[in-house]
Amino acid sequence: MDDLAPAPEAPVEQGESVEPRTPHRLHALKDKDTFVVADSYGDILGAGDGLFHNDTRILSRFRVLLGDRPPSLLSAAIAQDNVFFTFNGANQELPYPGGPVGPPGVLHLERKRFLWEERLYERITCTNYSRDVVLLPLAIEFGADFRDMFEVRGMKRARRGYMLPPVIDGRRVTFTYVGLDQVERTSVIAFSDPPGRLTAGRADFMYSLAPEGALELYLEIGSEDAPTPNRERFRDGAARARWDMRARRRHGARLRSSGRLFNEWLEKSRADLALLTTRMETGPYPYAGIPWFSTAFGRDAIITAWQILWFEPSLAKGVLTYLAAHQAEEVSAFRDSAPGKIMHETRKGEMPALGEVPFGRYYGGVDTTPLFVALAGAYAERTGDMALIDDLWPALKAATAWMEHFGDTNGDGLIDYARGQESGLANQGWKDSQDSVFHADGRFPDGPIALVEVQGYAFAAYKAMAHFAGLREDEASKTRWGEKAEHIRETVEARFWMEDQQFYGIAIDGDGALCRTRTSNPGHLLFCGLPSPERARKVTEQLLSARFDSGWGVRTLAVGEARYNPMSYHNGSVWPHDTAVCAMGLSRYGERDGVVNLTSGLFETAASFEMRLPELFCGFGRNAGEPPVNYPVACLPQAWAAGSVFMMLQACLGICVNGSGDGIEIVDPRLPIGIDVLAVDGLRVGDEKVDLLFERVGGKVVVQARGHSSIAVKIC
Repeated sequence: MDDLAPAPEAPVEQGESVEPRTPHRLHALKDKDTFVVADSYGDILGAGDGLFHNDTRILSRFRVLLGDRPPSLLSAAIAQDNVFFTFNGANQELPYPGGPVGPPGVLHLERKRFLWEERLYERITCTNYSRDVVLLPLAIEFGADFRDMFEVRGMKRARRGYMLPPVIDGRRVTFTYVGLDQVERTSVIAFSDPPGRLTAGRADFMYSLAPEGALELYLEIGSEDAPTPNRERFRDGAARARWDMRARRRHGARLRSSGRLFNEWLEKSRADLALLTTRMETGPYPYAGIPWFSTAFGRDAIITAWQILWFEPSLAKGVLTYLAAHQAEEVSAFRDSAPGKIMHETRKGEMPALGEVPFGRYYGGVDTTPLFVALAGAYAERTGDMALIDDLWPALKAATAWMEHFGDTNGDGLIDYARGQESGLANQGWKDSQDSVFHADGRFPDGPIALVEVQGYAFAAYKAMAHFAGLREDEASKTRWGEKAEHIRETVEARFWMEDQQFYGIAIDGDGALCRTRTSNPGHLLFCGLPSPERARKVTEQLLSARFDSGWGVRTLAVGEARYNPMSYHNGSVWPHDTAVCAMGLSRYGERDGVVNLTSGLFETAASFEMRLPELFCGFGRNAGEPPVNYPVACLPQAWAAGSVFMMLQACLGICVNGSGDGIEIVDPRLPIGIDVLAVDGLRVGDEKVDLLFERVGGKVVVQARGHSSIAVKIC
């Protein structure tokens, strides 16, 4: 309806946070397209937390009070497998109706929570450890604002849909919002016990607890109604959620080391990837991160799949298949799409559905298309699965055609970008913030812009297509694509190299001028194998210097460059995935000691963040006895941050797996600092598996291949 009034703004109560809270103090759970972010109390209070379903916040307030006061915090944690959140607390002083005040610390409160089948299950347990009967007034505050994710992130809307009157029915409250897209979105909050008083924003209970007595209250919250919560439903859902998570973590080879904390990092990273990976019709797909990016992104998924490709290739298969199914077919300036282009991002909320933002299915990533083709090449080399390449061949040809025509607007053979409309992303590489690309004096360049790392991805993509064409006995295409790869290599070496700085500039602008800024981007060139060995050595020296290496990881921008700010999003911060890609590039050109040191820095960073690497953190230099500085609104967990440890480990081990018949090659293997033994069990090559044992003996790392396998293992 055109005359719908906007929904009222949710009131901000005293003490309520109006800004997103620090991620490492928040706790996230996810199931499919539903996730919850809450504070250490399990409460939902701030602008960035909530229970979200299909990019809409269906629970915007959720708070437990004992005697109208919050409990004291004893502990809060997400289980190692990412299934359960548990809060432990104690009561503050409790008022007795008409009597004295009860003592604090006699009641233990536990909140245990999980998500299953896109519903939130919670059990509130309260135990009386005093010697007296305690009257417990327990209250639960709740609310649903149905804000689109982009509203939660700060975008203002001129109009919204409207809320229907809440329906209150004994043990449950149902909220309904009718959007401007004419879609009804609901949120149902249900209790196992009938509250003594139930309103549209609060449930009040009164319990009498005998000495050593306990109560259990069960809640369920979801977008649909369901049977009344109870113990059996909670236990059944919990068992199914845990079993499902275990099944997701069993794929791929098993990695174990002699270091307890290092193993925790491996396990937590693997659990985060399992948490973020969603089963699509096309196979497994890693969502980018919680809370802002819990959806399918192209670039993030490709990099994440590449990070674990060496020991778990099935994720790459799912990513490639999904992206091929969502390839652009038409030209749209609003969506930055053109035939053959690979998707950047997809969203399911009201604002994308109405076209208020272009991200319902958005293609504004200049690097995703060549990365898609390059990953297909890496996947085929790793697995020998040419049947998938045959299935993907029309999509691969269309993606390559986009690179040859739409991606090269200047006709110079380089892949460049300029957004179609103001609503799109100004910068369309992985550093997509508005201020991430600039000249040495800080000026922003005019487009179209050709990023240096994107040329590396295109170089790898054309090489992969030339190889595929050769296998298909298409000599003309093999020659054409091979020549295009060589043309890009020559052009990058001629136009991006800064002889006076012995480094590559970040980009060439629309006027053909080089942005002479030193960034981490050339590390991605090394990852793709484009630079000459001599220039790769020069880049390596600088990436490992104090201007780039913060002691915790590689900075996105060198100290001393214009716009350098260690607290910025892309101009001096450290992104774990970026460090991992750079490390893999260094390893490709034979650097091992620097890779080992970078791995140590990221490991110690993870230890400061409870063994979970955030999306990014500040790029301040390392000082003795001080932890890394967190970035306030980073996603945690984030898929390509979680995958970083596995690419770093591959870079240390110097391992390359070739499923086409060459087997496994291990060149100059190293182990992370403090790790003397690393086992890789069940590494699949073709139809067989092999176990590898890396062990430090004296000053060297020796490798043993174990088991009854005919897989060739070459150690150099």
